[in-house]
Amino acid sequence: MPMAGLISPKPVSYMQHNLQYNPYQRAVQAFSDSPAATGLPPLAHPTPHQGVFLPGNPPNPPLSVNEETKIYALVIDLLNADSRESALLELSKKREQFDDLALVLWHSFGIMPVLLQEIVSVYPLLSPPNLTAHVSNRVCNALALLQCVASHPETRQLFLNAHIPLFLYPFLNTTSKTRPFEYLRLTSLGVIGALVKQNDNTTVIHFLLSTEIIPLCLRIMETGTELSKTVAIFIVQKILLDETGLTYICHTYERFYAVGTVLSNMVNQLVETQAVRLLKHVVRCYLRLSDNLRAREALRACLPEPLRDNTFNALLKGDLVTKRCLTTLLNNLNEQ
Repeated sequence: MPMAGLISPKPVSYMQHNLQYNPYQRAVQAFSDSPAATGLPPLAHPTPHQGVFLPGNPPNPPLSVNEETKIYALVIDLLNADSRESALLELSKKREQFDDLALVLWHSFGIMPVLLQEIVSVYPLLSPPNLTAHVSNRVCNALALLQCVASHPETRQLFLNAHIPLFLYPFLNTTSKTRPFEYLRLTSLGVIGALVKQNDNTTVIHFLLSTEIIPLCLRIMETGTELSKTVAIFIVQKILLDETGLTYICHTYERFYAVGTVLSNMVNQLVETQAVRLLKHVVRCYLRLSDNLRAREALRACLPEPLRDNTFNALLKGDLVTKRCLTTLLNNLNEQ
């Protein structure tokens, strides 16, 4: 039954874009809950603070003229199969220090096909899961460069027009909890996070709603690592903040129930983990849902008790903004 008056965008399966995604289950319930593997060597790059988008990452200092010249040489090295791996690593490290790197990558002959080839070459290793730390490291460096293109105002729309985010969905749809797969999902989420981070998001949100990003993010929000959950819920929060996104999620009971169930499960997990960064996003998601009148009515009955009974008071003691958001949420639900 519809929960809002507007007609929601029609979901378009990413399997219609001639990419071989069929072997991968997309249902939220299909995500494996097996323990993470141990004994793997650490990945040199990307590290969680450097190789992926996270809300609030500080900028790095700009490059000198000589270093810019080296950047151009590294971009040319991407065209050479023998020097490509090293160039991917060096460029991914320097991408935030060179403002025009996205323009250079997009407009240089043959570079975007090279990056996409790095992506698709990994597909055969996804199912059955045979991804090694070395291969994951390499493809994550390519993803970091795609993130650079996705976040630049002059290349973001071109990036969307080419439907490049769809190439990342098979990575988000993996279920293995080994470290190589976890970094692969985290860095892929970083690309989508960079897209939605910008203030003018309407075009991006419309594109994402035409794909299957919401169920993919919901699964990661429920069963991923804390870092992956943080970026996934950030994406969902940005979708909700857009009026079209809020209408889309609240348009049917099934969509609202899917989002509400995952948020509720996260709250119950947060009682144990006390992850304040995640709690901030959860509260903001609930607050935004309460802006929809029919969602507000449903939340009166299903808002998790820990958000009502001061369970998180100590955790939010120094966070006045989130405490105010939680108070506003409860006030919204108490209004008749």
